[in-house]
Formats: sequence, C-alpha cells, structure tokens
Amino acid sequence: MAQGLQVVSTFPFSPASQAVLSEAAGKEILCLSDSDEFEASLGEADVLCAYKVPTNWRELAPRLRWLQASGAGVDGLRISGILAADSGVQVTTAVGIHATTIGEYVFASMLMYNRSWPTMVRLQDQRIWPRSANWYKLGGRELAGQTLGIIGLGSIGQRVAFLGQAFGMRVLATRRTVQAGAHQEHVDQLYPMTQLHAMLSECDYAVVAVPLTAETEHLLGEAEFQAMRQHAYLVNVARGRVVDERALVRALREGWIGGAGLDVTEEEPLPAESPLYTLANVILTPHISGESVHYDQRLATLFAENLRRYRAGQPLQNRYDPARGY
Repeated sequence: MAQGLQVVSTFPFSPASQAVLSEAAGKEILCLSDSDEFEASLGEADVLCAYKVPTNWRELAPRLRWLQASGAGVDGLRISGILAADSGVQVTTAVGIHATTIGEYVFASMLMYNRSWPTMVRLQDQRIWPRSANWYKLGGRELAGQTLGIIGLGSIGQRVAFLGQAFGMRVLATRRTVQAGAHQEHVDQLYPMTQLHAMLSECDYAVVAVPLTAETEHLLGEAEFQAMRQHAYLVNVARGRVVDERALVRALREGWIGGAGLDVTEEEPLPAESPLYTLANVILTPHISGESVHYDQRLATLFAENLRRYRAGQPLQNRYDPARGY
C-alpha cells in the first residue's frame, strides 16, 4: 500500500467528511477556499478534488497524478488539457451522486408544468383567486398513461426511468448503441441514438440527460423539435449546449412543442435580454438541479472509496475516458 497522499480540495467538505477522507488518504487532507493558498499548495499535491483547475496546472502541480472532479460533467476542464490521454493525470468524475436529486427535479418540473404552478404562484402574489381553472388556463394534465422519452441512459436517466414507471408512464430511452433484443430495467423500449427522431415523435415528455461531447453539442435542433409532438414538454438537466437555444426559442414561440423546463442554458448566467425569461411556457432554474443537502456526504463517500482504491493500486470508479469524452 502506498504511503499517505497529499490531497488538496477546493470542495468545502464538512469536518465529518474531511475526517473520513483523511483516514482514506492516510494523511490529513487540505480544504482550501482561498485561491492563493490553493495555488501555493499545489506544488506538493498528489491528488486534487476540484471542479476546475488552473490552466497552468502542470507548472503549479508537478506531482499531480489524479483529479477527482467534484461534479459529474467535466466539459469545463477541456481547456486546461488535463483531460487529454497524454496528460499523465487520471480524472474521475462524480457521476452517480446526482441521480436522486436530479430525478426529483425532473418530475418537479413536469408536475409544475402540468398544473400551471408558476402561473398560480404569480396569481397568489397578486392576491387573485381564479373562479375556475378556465379563467387563467390552469392546466390539469396527468403523467399517468403518458409517454416519457429519456435522451441518455446514464445514472440520472436510469433514475428518471424508475420514477417514470412509478408514475405509471410508458418509458422510452436512447443509448449510443443498442444491441438487438437489448433490455433495460424500467424502460419499455430502447432506441439507438440514430433513431432519436423516432423516439421523440412518441413522447409527451422528453428529458435530456447526456454529457456534453463533440457528438452531443446541439444534439437537439430544429429537426428534432419538428419531430416532437406539439404538446410535448422538454426538460434539460444536461448542458445548455446540447440544445440549439435559438431553435428552441423558435419552437416554443411557434408552438412546435408545448413547453420546456431548463436548468441549463447555452450561456450561464443567462443574459437578461434572453427571450427565455419572457416565454410563458418555460420554467427556468439557475443550474441547481443537482443541489442537495446530501451532496457533501455523497461526494465524500465516492471520493473516499476512490482514495482507498488508489492507495491499493485498484481501478478507480467513474474514470474519465478520453475516447468517449465523458
């Protein structure tokens, strides 16, 4: 077993989580929020837990051999070069720890849309009591018996599928490739990504849960929105650039689809002049679908297990694959 590791983290682990991680590392870990202190500490770091790294990380951290990303998506790290196959640094992600909270977010968004909840909150703020649902077109759609399509069947997609079946929905999903006769638990029918349009044409609700890669950038554009049903509701919990935002705005304005729940946008923060703010059929949130009171504990559990594996020379969980891009 290797000696204790010098571990530096920009994620603000709780004292309890720091104790768990220090035991797994064989040495007290450093949790640093000050940028100057962080950069000064990188010279001795073997392992780093962070969402981003400095572009000159090679100069600052010559001993670095492993980066545990504190988020699931690592597209923001590409500019640093640390994701390259020849970087000399293993990169692992936090994929899997968001499934529960993002799964609940997806259904919160769909239920809010179905029941016109944003409109009702605005009416409450104005002290207006509608005499009937028809007065303000307050919706009464149900999830039961409807078709849910999931674009990307990773840990989040699988959780959404599970919840969809619990709501009595018919669940469809895409994967990069699908073998003949393949079956996925909680999914009624699997489609290869080449048949995305065929799946979308069946959906009353569609959830975007793919990582952002060269293949998935602007995966959904005009052709995909035209393939969807006019009453369909799109939920994006992936990355904003997976969706062609200009095409989405047109689809929402012209009634190609019914509405959208967006936790991510192409530019974040979303500029104040964006038309998405003013569209009545859009529910916007500021990239918070993965936020949870349990995030600290879940990330610490994953990271501690990987620290134990690293010291024992065993394969790490959630290792980034440069060939796949995630």
